[in-house]
Amino acid sequence: MKRSFGLPCLFLLLLGALPALAQHKLEPLWLATDLPTPESVLYVADKKAPYLFVALIDGQGDAVDGKGGIAKLAVDGSVIDKDWFTGLNAPKGMAMYKNRLYVADITELVVIDIKKQRLIKKIPIEGSVFLNDVTVNSSGLVFVSDTRTNKVHRIERDEPSLYVENITSANGLKVYGSSLIVGAGKELLLVGADKKPLVLAKGFAQGIDGVEMMAKRGEFIVSCWPGLVYYVYSDGKIELLIDSQEQKINTADIGYDPNTNQVFVPNFFKNSVTAYQLQ
Repeated sequence: MKRSFGLPCLFLLLLGALPALAQHKLEPLWLATDLPTPESVLYVADKKAPYLFVALIDGQGDAVDGKGGIAKLAVDGSVIDKDWFTGLNAPKGMAMYKNRLYVADITELVVIDIKKQRLIKKIPIEGSVFLNDVTVNSSGLVFVSDTRTNKVHRIERDEPSLYVENITSANGLKVYGSSLIVGAGKELLLVGADKKPLVLAKGFAQGIDGVEMMAKRGEFIVSCWPGLVYYVYSDGKIELLIDSQEQKINTADIGYDPNTNQVFVPNFFKNSVTAYQLQ
């Protein structure tokens, strides 16, 4: 179900969470409800009609229960197919390359044929415990974080290998040229070819969950799961855009449309996704 501004409750709480004196702000656009435990949103720039994939845990975040799945939404919040793909366990971060959708699913990277809505394969990540976010570069190299082992793995031609370790609570990922942006606890890191992490920004009040890159080089939108969304400047300054912790409105792994500057925030325990216009 999609709802717009007229609805009180959640929207009013979210509006109240926005700071008054900010260079940037997030204006709520719509609220999509009845989405069981949404953890991640991925914007897909389809030429015919852009859309959103939403990873639905629908249960415990580490339970192998087959209850999880992927929903497909229009960019106006209307549900195209709530059961676009089913039978997953606790799906979290997603990334796509050509016709492949990659999904982190506890200890496996699930590969889905987007056109056929069919499973291609499941790639077990040896030694993994809690795979969380996924990103892919322009050559098709896939990276997936494991938050509980403090590692990031790389998958090349469906073969996984350890990419970097000792990254505290490694979670949100985003390819940045030949480097990798990693949300590591309360720090945003840049990991280059030398595998030595460089701190881009710090001071986040909670552990980072989602990371999205802005059009302006070196700037990001970052979410923290308990209910925080920040804007990150190229000089490392961070600006709080949303704080909904008191209202217990979680802000999990966000999606972003660079064409419209819209941000899509999964509200984990509220079973909803909120769209915002970034100003």
